[in-house]
Amino acid sequence: MCGVVLVLPTGAEASARRPSPLVRAAVAPLARSLGKACAPKGVLVHVVHYRVGGWNGGDAALSADARWAVDEAVSRYGDVPVCLAGYGMGGRAALRAAGHDAVNSVVALAPWLPDDGLAAPAEPVRQLLGRHVLIVHGSNDRRVDPELSYRLAERAKKTNRDTCRFEVRGDGHTLRGHHREVAALTKDFALGALLPRAFSRPVEDALAAPPPLGLRMPLATGFGRTLTD
Repeated sequence: MCGVVLVLPTGAEASARRPSPLVRAAVAPLARSLGKACAPKGVLVHVVHYRVGGWNGGDAALSADARWAVDEAVSRYGDVPVCLAGYGMGGRAALRAAGHDAVNSVVALAPWLPDDGLAAPAEPVRQLLGRHVLIVHGSNDRRVDPELSYRLAERAKKTNRDTCRFEVRGDGHTLRGHHREVAALTKDFALGALLPRAFSRPVEDALAAPPPLGLRMPLATGFGRTLTD
């Protein structure tokens, strides 16, 4: 066993009800794609089941469940590195839970983030120090302003150079128009962080480039077709 990827579905801003099965179904294709690529490398992939379906303000319930899932992975598989890969509100949960000692990398896909222009405290980034961080956002996301994830990535990059962000030009919140490229990018990043192997050249370039270049890296159509394991 070389590592674990925990896939975090999206959720609601506030809800005490059990999550709908639809939220897990939405990330099932990504989890299957990751599982197929990761299993031969000794990396397991699990989808996290939340206790409740909402973030719920200061409770940050989805993030708490993400940390619980990391604890479970360590209990089950031992001292292995963990990558948190979350979509939507699950992306926020992944970023928040990154401070767990076992987490070495985070992938946040179209992360739901609060408007940092309001009076609420800015989303924390100190927990990302020492982790590899990838944020992916569609430029036409009408549900979550892509600039929010850019500004968070910009703050994170100041203390953690291993932060990068890719923009999916013309795609929306679900990233459905480029789902193959997003899955390939997630796989490349997770395996590069968990295993002793190099990232692909676009990821290496994004990590090395200063802002704004490394935080507005375009995800090329067809990404992943020429990657070799």
